[in-house]
Amino acid sequence: MPRKLKDAVVVITGASSGIGRAAARSFAQEGAAVVLAARRRDALEEVAQECHAAGGQALVVATDVTDERQVQHLAQRALETYGRIDVWVNNAAVSLFARFEEAPPEAYRRVIETNLYGYIYGARAALQAFREQGSGVLINNASMVASIGQPFTSAYVISKTGIRALGECLREELVDEKHIHACTLLPGSIDTPMFQHAANYTGRSVKAMDPVIAPERVAAALVNLAKHPRRETFVGGSGRVVSIQHALMPGMSERLMARQVQRNHFRDEAAPPSAGNLFQPMAQWTSVDGGWKPARSNRNLGPLALAGLVLAAVPAALAWRRAQRQAARRRGLGFTPLAQVTDYVRRRA
Repeated sequence: MPRKLKDAVVVITGASSGIGRAAARSFAQEGAAVVLAARRRDALEEVAQECHAAGGQALVVATDVTDERQVQHLAQRALETYGRIDVWVNNAAVSLFARFEEAPPEAYRRVIETNLYGYIYGARAALQAFREQGSGVLINNASMVASIGQPFTSAYVISKTGIRALGECLREELVDEKHIHACTLLPGSIDTPMFQHAANYTGRSVKAMDPVIAPERVAAALVNLAKHPRRETFVGGSGRVVSIQHALMPGMSERLMARQVQRNHFRDEAAPPSAGNLFQPMAQWTSVDGGWKPARSNRNLGPLALAGLVLAAVPAALAWRRAQRQAARRRGLGFTPLAQVTDYVRRRA
Protein backbone atom coordinates (compact mmCIF):
# COMPACT_ATOMS: atom_id res chain seq x y z
CA MET A 1 0.00 0.00 0.00
CA PRO A 2 1.40 3.44 -0.88
CA ARG A 3 1.99 5.80 2.01
CA LYS A 4 -0.35 8.77 2.12
CA LEU A 5 1.34 12.16 2.05
CA LYS A 6 -1.68 14.30 2.90
CA ASP A 7 -0.87 15.92 6.26
CA ALA A 8 2.48 14.08 6.36
CA VAL A 9 5.40 16.05 7.80
CA VAL A 10 8.31 16.29 5.36
CA VAL A 11 11.67 17.89 6.19
CA ILE A 12 13.71 19.03 3.17
CA THR A 13 17.24 20.41 3.41
CA GLY A 14 18.59 22.56 0.59
CA ALA A 15 15.04 23.75 -0.06
CA SER A 16 15.84 27.28 -1.25
CA SER A 17 16.59 26.38 -4.89
CA GLY A 18 16.93 23.59 -7.43
CA ILE A 19 15.76 20.09 -6.55
CA GLY A 20 14.88 21.06 -2.98
CA ARG A 21 12.59 23.89 -4.07
CA ALA A 22 10.94 21.67 -6.70
CA ALA A 23 10.47 18.91 -4.11
CA ALA A 24 8.89 21.33 -1.62
CA ARG A 25 6.28 22.31 -4.21
CA SER A 26 5.62 18.67 -5.14
CA PHE A 27 5.14 17.52 -1.54
CA ALA A 28 2.91 20.55 -0.85
CA GLN A 29 0.75 19.60 -3.82
CA GLU A 30 0.24 16.24 -2.10
CA GLY A 31 -1.08 18.09 0.96
CA ALA A 32 2.01 17.62 3.11
CA ALA A 33 3.35 19.96 5.78
CA VAL A 34 6.82 20.86 4.51
CA VAL A 35 9.64 21.94 6.83
CA LEU A 36 12.02 24.00 4.72
CA ALA A 37 15.72 24.21 5.58
CA ALA A 38 18.57 26.14 3.95
CA ARG A 39 20.91 28.97 4.90
CA ARG A 40 18.88 31.82 3.31
CA ARG A 41 15.70 32.61 5.22
CA ASP A 42 14.41 35.11 2.65
CA ALA A 43 14.59 32.51 -0.15
CA LEU A 44 12.88 29.96 2.09
CA GLU A 45 10.05 32.40 2.81
CA GLU A 46 9.41 32.61 -0.95
CA VAL A 47 9.29 28.81 -1.16
CA ALA A 48 6.91 28.71 1.80
CA GLN A 49 4.49 31.00 -0.04
CA GLU A 50 4.63 28.67 -3.05
CA CYS A 51 3.89 25.69 -0.81
CA HIS A 52 0.87 27.41 0.74
CA ALA A 53 -0.40 28.28 -2.72
CA ALA A 54 0.03 24.63 -3.75
CA GLY A 55 -2.22 23.44 -0.93
CA GLY A 56 0.30 22.45 1.75
CA GLN A 57 1.63 23.87 4.98
CA ALA A 58 5.16 25.21 5.42
CA LEU A 59 7.57 25.94 8.24
CA VAL A 60 10.82 27.84 7.59
CA VAL A 61 13.90 26.94 9.65
CA ALA A 62 17.14 28.60 8.51
CA THR A 63 19.78 25.88 8.86
CA ASP A 64 23.44 25.38 8.03
CA VAL A 65 23.73 21.59 7.73
CA THR A 66 27.47 21.65 8.50
CA ASP A 67 26.52 22.41 12.12
CA GLU A 68 24.94 19.39 13.82
CA ARG A 69 23.37 21.57 16.51
CA GLN A 70 21.46 23.49 13.85
CA VAL A 71 20.29 20.22 12.26
CA GLN A 72 19.09 18.96 15.64
CA HIS A 73 17.29 22.28 16.11
CA LEU A 74 15.64 21.77 12.71
CA ALA A 75 14.30 18.40 13.81
CA GLN A 76 13.16 19.82 17.14
CA ARG A 77 11.24 22.66 15.45
CA ALA A 78 9.48 20.16 13.19
CA LEU A 79 8.52 17.99 16.15
CA GLU A 80 7.38 20.93 18.29
CA THR A 81 5.23 22.30 15.45
CA TYR A 82 3.74 19.14 13.97
CA GLY A 83 4.36 16.41 16.55
CA ARG A 84 6.21 14.01 14.25
CA ILE A 85 8.45 13.67 11.18
CA ASP A 86 7.23 11.28 8.49
CA VAL A 87 9.79 11.92 5.74
CA TRP A 88 13.27 13.46 5.88
CA VAL A 89 14.90 14.44 2.58
CA ASN A 90 18.65 15.07 2.80
CA ASN A 91 19.27 17.26 -0.21
CA ALA A 92 21.54 20.21 0.66
CA ALA A 93 24.68 20.13 -1.49
CA VAL A 94 27.52 22.26 -2.83
CA SER A 95 30.09 21.54 -5.50
CA LEU A 96 33.70 22.33 -6.36
CA PHE A 97 35.41 22.25 -9.76
CA ALA A 98 39.19 22.03 -9.55
CA ARG A 99 42.11 19.84 -10.44
CA PHE A 100 42.63 17.70 -7.32
CA GLU A 101 46.02 19.10 -6.29
CA GLU A 102 44.96 22.69 -7.05
CA ALA A 103 41.76 22.70 -4.99
CA PRO A 104 42.04 24.90 -1.87
CA PRO A 105 42.01 22.53 1.14
CA GLU A 106 39.38 24.56 2.97
CA ALA A 107 37.07 24.42 -0.09
CA TYR A 108 37.59 20.68 -0.47
CA ARG A 109 36.78 20.14 3.20
CA ARG A 110 33.67 22.32 2.99
CA VAL A 111 32.17 20.20 0.21
CA ILE A 112 32.55 17.05 2.30
CA GLU A 113 31.29 18.78 5.44
CA THR A 114 28.17 20.00 3.63
CA ASN A 115 27.33 17.04 1.42
CA LEU A 116 28.42 14.08 3.53
CA TYR A 117 28.41 15.29 7.12
CA GLY A 118 25.27 17.31 6.45
CA TYR A 119 23.56 14.06 5.46
CA ILE A 120 25.03 12.21 8.43
CA TYR A 121 23.68 14.86 10.80
CA GLY A 122 20.30 14.78 9.06
CA ALA A 123 20.12 11.00 9.22
CA ARG A 124 20.97 11.00 12.93
CA ALA A 125 18.21 13.51 13.68
CA ALA A 126 15.67 11.74 11.47
CA LEU A 127 16.35 8.22 12.73
CA GLN A 128 16.06 9.33 16.34
CA ALA A 129 12.55 10.59 15.60
CA PHE A 130 11.68 7.56 13.44
CA ARG A 131 12.70 5.06 16.14
CA GLU A 132 10.66 6.88 18.77
CA GLN A 133 7.53 6.95 16.60
CA GLY A 134 8.17 3.53 14.98
CA SER A 135 8.09 4.68 11.35
CA GLY A 136 9.56 7.07 8.83
CA VAL A 137 11.27 7.41 5.46
CA LEU A 138 14.77 8.83 5.08
CA ILE A 139 15.70 9.80 1.51
CA ASN A 140 19.29 10.69 0.69
CA ASN A 141 19.62 12.52 -2.61
CA ALA A 142 22.98 11.33 -3.96
CA SER A 143 24.02 11.27 -7.63
CA MET A 144 24.89 8.95 -10.48
CA VAL A 145 28.55 9.82 -9.73
CA ALA A 146 28.17 7.68 -6.61
CA SER A 147 28.75 4.76 -9.02
CA ILE A 148 31.64 6.21 -11.07
CA GLY A 149 34.34 8.82 -10.59
CA GLN A 150 34.49 12.14 -12.41
CA PRO A 151 37.50 14.40 -12.98
CA PHE A 152 37.72 17.91 -11.53
CA THR A 153 34.90 17.24 -9.03
CA SER A 154 36.58 14.70 -6.76
CA ALA A 155 35.35 16.27 -3.49
CA TYR A 156 31.76 16.12 -4.77
CA VAL A 157 32.18 12.53 -6.00
CA ILE A 158 33.72 11.43 -2.70
CA SER A 159 30.80 12.94 -0.80
CA LYS A 160 28.18 11.32 -3.03
CA THR A 161 29.90 7.93 -2.91
CA GLY A 162 29.91 8.21 0.86
CA ILE A 163 26.20 9.04 0.84
CA ARG A 164 25.45 5.88 -1.12
CA ALA A 165 27.54 3.83 1.31
CA LEU A 166 25.75 5.48 4.24
CA GLY A 167 22.42 4.32 2.82
CA GLU A 168 23.64 0.73 2.57
CA CYS A 169 24.91 0.77 6.15
CA LEU A 170 21.67 2.25 7.49
CA ARG A 171 19.53 -0.31 5.67
CA GLU A 172 21.58 -3.07 7.26
CA GLU A 173 21.10 -1.56 10.71
CA LEU A 174 17.38 -1.15 10.03
CA VAL A 175 16.85 -4.65 8.65
CA ASP A 176 14.48 -5.55 11.51
CA GLU A 177 12.61 -2.23 11.41
CA LYS A 178 9.79 -2.93 8.96
CA HIS A 179 8.39 0.59 9.00
CA ILE A 180 11.61 2.62 8.88
CA HIS A 181 13.22 3.02 5.48
CA ALA A 182 16.48 4.47 4.15
CA CYS A 183 16.35 5.26 0.43
CA THR A 184 19.02 6.58 -1.91
CA LEU A 185 18.22 8.59 -5.02
CA LEU A 186 20.77 8.60 -7.86
CA PRO A 187 19.89 11.30 -10.41
CA GLY A 188 21.90 12.21 -13.47
CA SER A 189 22.82 15.76 -14.49
CA ILE A 190 20.03 18.14 -13.42
CA ASP A 191 18.98 21.55 -14.69
CA THR A 192 19.52 23.47 -11.44
CA PRO A 193 21.53 26.53 -10.34
CA MET A 194 24.15 24.26 -8.70
CA PHE A 195 26.58 24.97 -11.52
CA GLN A 196 26.18 28.73 -11.07
CA HIS A 197 26.67 28.20 -7.31
CA ALA A 198 29.69 25.90 -7.64
CA ALA A 199 33.17 26.87 -6.51
CA ASN A 200 35.47 26.91 -9.52
CA TYR A 201 39.27 26.92 -9.69
CA THR A 202 39.69 25.44 -13.18
CA GLY A 203 39.93 28.73 -15.06
CA ARG A 204 37.03 27.61 -17.28
CA SER A 205 33.30 28.28 -17.00
CA VAL A 206 31.25 25.18 -16.13
CA LYS A 207 27.83 23.98 -17.23
CA ALA A 208 25.46 21.07 -16.67
CA MET A 209 26.65 17.99 -18.53
CA ASP A 210 24.29 16.55 -21.13
CA PRO A 211 21.87 14.83 -21.05
CA VAL A 212 20.20 17.24 -18.62
CA ILE A 213 17.16 16.23 -16.55
CA ALA A 214 14.41 18.60 -15.41
CA PRO A 215 14.41 19.09 -11.61
CA GLU A 216 10.69 18.35 -11.51
CA ARG A 217 11.49 14.75 -12.52
CA VAL A 218 13.76 14.38 -9.51
CA ALA A 219 11.11 15.94 -7.28
CA ALA A 220 8.56 13.43 -8.59
CA ALA A 221 11.00 10.61 -7.82
CA LEU A 222 11.40 11.89 -4.25
CA VAL A 223 7.62 11.94 -3.78
CA ASN A 224 7.38 8.43 -5.23
CA LEU A 225 10.06 7.15 -2.82
CA ALA A 226 8.15 8.67 0.09
CA LYS A 227 5.05 6.77 -1.03
CA HIS A 228 6.81 3.57 -2.14
CA PRO A 229 10.19 3.30 -0.36
CA ARG A 230 12.92 1.48 -2.30
CA ARG A 231 16.58 0.96 -1.48
CA GLU A 232 17.93 2.82 -4.53
CA THR A 233 16.41 4.59 -7.51
CA PHE A 234 18.08 6.12 -10.56
CA VAL A 235 16.57 9.16 -12.26
CA GLY A 236 17.43 9.30 -15.94
CA GLY A 237 18.63 6.49 -18.18
CA SER A 238 22.24 7.68 -18.28
CA GLY A 239 22.85 6.73 -14.65
CA ARG A 240 21.71 3.15 -15.16
CA VAL A 241 23.82 2.76 -18.29
CA VAL A 242 26.93 4.23 -16.64
CA SER A 243 26.48 2.00 -13.59
CA ILE A 244 26.28 -1.17 -15.71
CA GLN A 245 29.11 -0.07 -17.96
CA HIS A 246 31.38 0.72 -15.02
CA ALA A 247 30.60 -2.61 -13.35
CA LEU A 248 31.56 -4.53 -16.50
CA MET A 249 34.33 -2.37 -17.94
CA PRO A 250 35.70 -0.02 -15.25
CA GLY A 251 38.87 0.95 -17.09
CA MET A 252 37.09 1.90 -20.29
CA SER A 253 34.37 3.69 -18.31
CA GLU A 254 36.94 5.86 -16.56
CA ARG A 255 38.54 6.87 -19.86
CA LEU A 256 35.16 7.68 -21.40
CA MET A 257 34.11 9.76 -18.39
CA ALA A 258 37.38 11.69 -18.48
CA ARG A 259 36.85 12.61 -22.13
CA GLN A 260 33.14 13.36 -21.66
CA VAL A 261 33.75 15.80 -18.81
CA GLN A 262 36.44 17.62 -20.76
CA ARG A 263 34.13 18.02 -23.77
CA ASN A 264 30.75 18.47 -22.11
CA HIS A 265 31.12 19.94 -18.60
CA PHE A 266 32.93 23.16 -19.54
CA ARG A 267 32.14 26.12 -21.76
CA ASP A 268 34.61 27.97 -23.99
CA GLU A 269 34.74 30.85 -21.55
CA ALA A 270 37.32 31.86 -18.98
CA ALA A 271 36.25 32.00 -15.34
CA PRO A 272 38.05 33.66 -12.41
CA PRO A 273 38.75 31.64 -9.24
CA SER A 274 35.65 31.58 -7.06
CA ALA A 275 34.52 29.93 -3.82
CA GLY A 276 30.95 30.03 -5.11
CA ASN A 277 28.41 29.45 -2.36
CA LEU A 278 30.60 27.15 -0.27
CA PHE A 279 30.92 29.50 2.69
CA GLN A 280 28.18 32.06 2.06
CA PRO A 281 24.88 31.58 0.18
CA MET A 282 24.46 33.58 -3.01
CA ALA A 283 21.78 36.25 -3.27
CA GLN A 284 20.98 35.21 -6.83
CA TRP A 285 20.14 31.88 -8.46
CA THR A 286 17.42 30.70 -6.07
CA SER A 287 15.17 29.38 -8.83
CA VAL A 288 14.29 25.74 -9.46
CA ASP A 289 16.02 25.50 -12.83
CA GLY A 290 19.41 26.77 -13.90
CA GLY A 291 18.56 27.48 -17.52
CA TRP A 292 20.39 24.49 -18.92
CA LYS A 293 17.47 23.46 -21.15
CA PRO A 294 16.76 19.74 -20.51
CA ALA A 295 16.98 17.66 -23.68
CA ARG A 296 13.62 16.62 -25.12
CA SER A 297 14.88 13.10 -25.70
CA ASN A 298 15.83 12.61 -22.07
CA ARG A 299 12.61 11.12 -20.77
CA ASN A 300 11.66 7.94 -18.97
CA LEU A 301 12.83 4.92 -20.92
CA GLY A 302 10.11 2.89 -22.56
CA PRO A 303 10.27 -0.90 -22.83
CA LEU A 304 11.90 -0.84 -26.29
CA ALA A 305 14.57 1.63 -25.25
CA LEU A 306 15.29 -0.31 -22.06
CA ALA A 307 15.52 -3.52 -24.08
CA GLY A 308 18.00 -1.76 -26.37
CA LEU A 309 20.16 -0.87 -23.39
CA VAL A 310 20.11 -4.43 -22.15
CA LEU A 311 21.04 -5.74 -25.60
CA ALA A 312 23.84 -3.21 -25.82
CA ALA A 313 25.21 -4.50 -22.52
CA VAL A 314 25.19 -8.16 -23.59
CA PRO A 315 28.43 -8.05 -25.63
CA ALA A 316 30.23 -6.44 -22.72
CA ALA A 317 28.81 -9.04 -20.33
CA LEU A 318 29.92 -11.86 -22.62
CA ALA A 319 33.37 -10.35 -22.96
CA TRP A 320 33.62 -10.16 -19.20
CA ARG A 321 32.48 -13.75 -18.94
CA ARG A 322 35.11 -14.92 -21.45
CA ALA A 323 37.84 -13.11 -19.52
CA GLN A 324 36.66 -14.72 -16.29
CA ARG A 325 36.60 -18.15 -17.91
CA GLN A 326 40.11 -17.78 -19.33
CA ALA A 327 41.43 -16.61 -15.97
CA ALA A 328 39.70 -19.52 -14.24
CA ARG A 329 41.20 -22.01 -16.68
CA ARG A 330 44.65 -20.66 -15.99
CA ARG A 331 44.00 -21.28 -12.31
CA GLY A 332 42.56 -24.72 -13.01
CA LEU A 333 39.08 -23.72 -11.85
CA GLY A 334 35.59 -23.59 -13.38
CA PHE A 335 34.13 -20.41 -14.87
CA THR A 336 31.39 -18.00 -13.92
CA PRO A 337 27.98 -19.07 -15.26
CA LEU A 338 26.22 -16.60 -17.54
CA ALA A 339 23.32 -16.54 -15.10
CA GLN A 340 25.65 -15.10 -12.49
CA VAL A 341 26.80 -12.41 -14.93
CA THR A 342 23.26 -11.36 -15.83
CA ASP A 343 22.25 -11.37 -12.18
CA TYR A 344 25.25 -9.15 -11.42
CA VAL A 345 24.20 -6.70 -14.16
CA ARG A 346 20.59 -6.72 -12.90
CA ARG A 347 21.62 -5.98 -9.32
CA ARG A 348 24.00 -3.22 -10.32
CA ALA A 349 21.33 -1.59 -12.48
